[in-house]
Amino acid sequence: MLPQEIIRKKRDGGRLSAAEIAEIVGGLGDGRVSAEQVAAFAMAVFFRGMDRDERVALTLAMRDSGTVLGWRDLPGPVLDKHSTGGIGDTVSLLLAPAIAACGGFVPMISGRGLGHTGGTLDKLDSIPGYRSQPDAALLGRVVREVGCAIIGQTDDLAPADRRIYAIRDVTGTVESIDLITASILSKKLAAGLGGLVLDVKCGSGAFMASEADARALADSLVGVANGAGLPTTALITDMNAPLCSAAGNALEVRAAIDFLTGRRIDRRLWAVTVALGAEMLVLGGLAADRESAATAIEESFADGRAAEVFARMVAALGGPADLVERPSHYLDAAPVRRPVLPLRPGRVAAIATRDIGVAVVALGGGRRTPADRIDPAVGFTGLAGLGARVGKEAPLGVVHARSLVDADMAAAALQAAYRLDEAGADGGPEIIGRVDG
Repeated sequence: MLPQEIIRKKRDGGRLSAAEIAEIVGGLGDGRVSAEQVAAFAMAVFFRGMDRDERVALTLAMRDSGTVLGWRDLPGPVLDKHSTGGIGDTVSLLLAPAIAACGGFVPMISGRGLGHTGGTLDKLDSIPGYRSQPDAALLGRVVREVGCAIIGQTDDLAPADRRIYAIRDVTGTVESIDLITASILSKKLAAGLGGLVLDVKCGSGAFMASEADARALADSLVGVANGAGLPTTALITDMNAPLCSAAGNALEVRAAIDFLTGRRIDRRLWAVTVALGAEMLVLGGLAADRESAATAIEESFADGRAAEVFARMVAALGGPADLVERPSHYLDAAPVRRPVLPLRPGRVAAIATRDIGVAVVALGGGRRTPADRIDPAVGFTGLAGLGARVGKEAPLGVVHARSLVDADMAAAALQAAYRLDEAGADGGPEIIGRVDG
């Protein structure tokens, strides 16, 4: 099969066979297909699209480009969740240990920040010593002994995904539901999961701003995952406001620890975490229904078991054993911290949530270029939620910056991101919809 003929077939709107798709993906790995040809293939898919069977074939071919993990010896289900990204989304740091505390095993392959959204790996990298990309032996030991390990994609897991994504990133083909679906799911399938729950976000801080677009992506992900043999459901969740009151890497780790220990629990973060956890327990056969599953997740936080698992995971992956007890001793802190007052008093009617994420990136908490180093200490805390009354005694939030100039810039961005009036807005439900397999 000639790669140019496969590209031509898709360019003209044809349906590709699994063998033709495998030829493109496999050929990229061994040099039979060039990067230029993969770029042309991605552009053809971008404009012509794929049906479900083609998406399944692309996902499986990318999965099979590297190692597929096996967990047959574990005494419980192997589960995971994936989020499409948002602001203040620390769910992974809470949910993996909670599921482990309830009897599941979670080898969570997470990513770095993308655009305006924060990345779980960048958050974990703010913990001194934490090995976010361990070898397979350490990953297996931690999952078996602790119950969960939150790590990054290793070199041997779905390597075709990394190469194809790099090509898409510079050819204007990132925003393809077909290619997004295969990219997300190939890594999850390579992790050897028995069940997956997806958190597809929509709203002002999400990549999919509209509910219709979020549902289209959720339908694709759930359909392809189940078609590839991975039982999967999805929740569509609201991202019209930060999920927790902190945005920034070390700041969100501290917020997660406060949540796990009960020092501070953000209502929106609680709702989304419990709902996703309930889906995971039901999917894994660890609970009979969502009501009892939600109770089990809540109890894992209330009795401290989830916090204990989180602490053990951090220590097993090289971080400090007493991080939960002494987070301020280990997490970097910015030298400039000051409250950001609104330009006038009022109640929060709307939040341009994406702009808060962009402000964190501008502070150094994200990457402008792939080579940039992230400053883990910068960002915001105490972010006001929808409906909150703000004024001289109640700031929009607190900026954490390296310099006064940076603090001024971030403060202006935060003020611009909030729309105030006298009525305010309470916002809608955190869980907007559900997509079954």
